[in-house]
Amino acid sequence: MSKRERFLRAIRQEPVDRPPVWLMRQAGRYLPEYQALKQHHSFSDLCRTPDLAAEVSLQPYRIFDVDGIIVFNDILIPLEYMGFSVLFTETGPEVQPPLRSEEILADIHKANFDKTPPVFETIRKIRAQVDSNVPILGFIGAPFTMAAYAVEGSMSRNFVQIKDLRFQNPGLLKQILEIITETVLGYIRIQIDAGADVVQVFDTWAGILTPSDYREFALPYQKVIAEAVRKEGRPVILYVNGCAPYLEAIAESQIDVLSVDWRTDLRDAYHGLHSRCAVQGNLDPCALFASPDTVADLTKAMIQGFGQHTGHIANLGHGVLPNSRVESAHAFVETVRNYRYG
Repeated sequence: MSKRERFLRAIRQEPVDRPPVWLMRQAGRYLPEYQALKQHHSFSDLCRTPDLAAEVSLQPYRIFDVDGIIVFNDILIPLEYMGFSVLFTETGPEVQPPLRSEEILADIHKANFDKTPPVFETIRKIRAQVDSNVPILGFIGAPFTMAAYAVEGSMSRNFVQIKDLRFQNPGLLKQILEIITETVLGYIRIQIDAGADVVQVFDTWAGILTPSDYREFALPYQKVIAEAVRKEGRPVILYVNGCAPYLEAIAESQIDVLSVDWRTDLRDAYHGLHSRCAVQGNLDPCALFASPDTVADLTKAMIQGFGQHTGHIANLGHGVLPNSRVESAHAFVETVRNYRYG
């Protein structure tokens, strides 16, 4: 069974020999090969230079032989095309100006991708180096998460600014969400045109919302994106950090896969979704600090705990953390690759 066939059949909940496997944030600081490039190039340069971004994207595929390659990029880059300045610092991204008023919104616009962004050529370069049996994942930030960064301006602990906007001026927040939705739709279509087989949508910060606010400020925009991507013939994977309170809503979103965080049992999530979509995850990323033997045991328990013979993509419950043990990441992937259902 090819990697592509296994990946897409698992998404459709069709019989497979084992779960497909990849890791969120599988390229990055924990890899010596990535660190070698970072000695000569900034994170921003790596994202914006197709040759470099393709090389970083391919590193985990070569090292671990994962079942999917996710393009190396950043969810906030589309904001630059909307009139924001995005600076990537050691403490996290900074977005200027913070979008907190109608006056600032007047200077922000739906992105016009007349000039193809670097991610297009990056995906083309990845595809040129691997055959069509290897799925390539494009990705975007979901509108609420993108709005959270745009409104806060920098990494936030309590998201006071966007919550203030939600309560003081919800109409403005919805305007922001609508313009971001139009932008990310354009950005993901470019990735699909370049050859992305699957689309990963990150709505990490939707997990700060109450269930009713999730239905008002996250779900409608997720639906728009899912419907548009599926019309392009591509499946959609959604990640929400802390997804448990929203499973009923997510079941309505038309996604194909929910990527589940480590605090939520995979089987509980699957049943909470009424089996309408597959699940992805959900090993605790901190497990990769443990020994390879421990990781192997935890990985087997994760697969067996789900208890289904399809409808599961093995992954972490969030992205790989810096200083994770490369040998433990190997153990995770190898354990899944050697597993067989039945």
